[in-house]
Amino acid sequence: MIDENRVEAGALSATGVPAERVLEEVRELRASDAPTHGGRLFAYVYDPAVPGLDELAAAAHRESAHVNGLDPTAFPSLLAMENALVGAAGRVLGAGPGTTAPDVVGSVTSGGTESLILAVKTARDAHPEIAAPRIVVPSSAHAAFAKAAHYLRVALDVVPVSPETLRPDPAAMAAAIRPETVLVACSAPSYAHGVVDPVTPIAAAAAEAGVRCHVDACFGGWTLPYLRRLGAPVPPFDFAVPGVTSISVDLHKYAYAPKGVSVLLHRDATLRAPQYFAYADWPGYTMINPVIASTRSGGPIAAAYATVRHLGDDGYLRLAAITRDAVAGLADAVRAVDGLRLMAEPESTVVCFTATEGGPDLFVLVDELTARGWHTQPQLSYDGLPASVHLTVTAAVAPRVAEFGPDLTDAVAAAQAAGRVALSPELTALATSLTPDALTPELVAGLAAGLGMGGEPDGAPLPKRMAVVNTLLDAAPPALRERLLVEFVGLLQRPTW
Repeated sequence: MIDENRVEAGALSATGVPAERVLEEVRELRASDAPTHGGRLFAYVYDPAVPGLDELAAAAHRESAHVNGLDPTAFPSLLAMENALVGAAGRVLGAGPGTTAPDVVGSVTSGGTESLILAVKTARDAHPEIAAPRIVVPSSAHAAFAKAAHYLRVALDVVPVSPETLRPDPAAMAAAIRPETVLVACSAPSYAHGVVDPVTPIAAAAAEAGVRCHVDACFGGWTLPYLRRLGAPVPPFDFAVPGVTSISVDLHKYAYAPKGVSVLLHRDATLRAPQYFAYADWPGYTMINPVIASTRSGGPIAAAYATVRHLGDDGYLRLAAITRDAVAGLADAVRAVDGLRLMAEPESTVVCFTATEGGPDLFVLVDELTARGWHTQPQLSYDGLPASVHLTVTAAVAPRVAEFGPDLTDAVAAAQAAGRVALSPELTALATSLTPDALTPELVAGLAAGLGMGGEPDGAPLPKRMAVVNTLLDAAPPALRERLLVEFVGLLQRPTW
């Protein structure tokens, strides 16, 4: 028998809750989130600050929320919108009638991770004769490639990037190609630092070896072409490059559509064919899926369609110009502060900086910026690359640029005054010597409590300042980082009964 008091604490109420009260609960829960509008969140969300766009997208989403993409013959509206979005993405990325890639086809997915998993799956399934397939990626490639390799049982060959250019050496990428390689990948740009990989020589090396080349343009594919039109020296990366066989681009990033919508493009239908999954050996309907999901809500696709149609080519060009100027202003703000340096000169929509010798503790700096209302993304050190701070810049940031410089100066001064985070000898020993397999539930619980996770007086699951947590993770090797984060997130994801 269900305990009504316990049910009331969770989502399943005993008698049902009035609609307005439910919405009030959602608003109350949302009040603790980072701000998705206003230009002070430099990760996770993409805000163009276009009046009325949210309302338009929500209305379009509502119109198609219950449409099911499982069967395009039953819901041709969704098929039409999906085809239109694929065509728009192809046009932006150098494909379509009158180009060197007139036969591009594609699919709409739920996000960049699904697009990359499908790119790997398609390349793998194109070579059933290869028993142990492999893919070649630079170390700066998105972690979704590692996820795809893990899920699909494909070996991952990682090529280091230069500490100076933050890009892979094309010769090293070519040398990593083996007879078992089914895909070579590069980024336009890489998420961490915002630099475009040398796509032309990498794609040429892949083509010479008879291997597919995927360009992960999930992050920048919708902005780089517009920045080029505005005069930025964007290197070649799209279907105009010979040897590029597929490209992914997220519409819920710089096409400014609600989440989650991405597009995976292939140079022709033959290349796309292994992407499909079909199954008829059971008594139900014959399953045919172009993507990982079977049932797909039409809501996100309709919202993306409405967004792209409303903004139009001229709107995206205008937003790219606004974003370009915001990037320049933020980069100038970083250059003006002693103790900080840019990881790379911005060439897309990312500003990434680190500390110079004698500069502030970056993780303390991130906390100080958060205290001033700026939500940035700390990145841990890796393979000779220093810890850094990542800023994803959108058009909504532009009105805030003038405020950022003084706050950054104040935050650096406060971080310098606070000093560097010093881990206890016990935590240092744990981070540097403990193996992932040695983590026990008791050890994780004690460690979490020592870091302030779950022990706040107000019941907050995370400490208000994360510098100690980030310092611990930064001291740990990647395998231990992964296990610690899995355990920490597991502590946060507990049911409400």
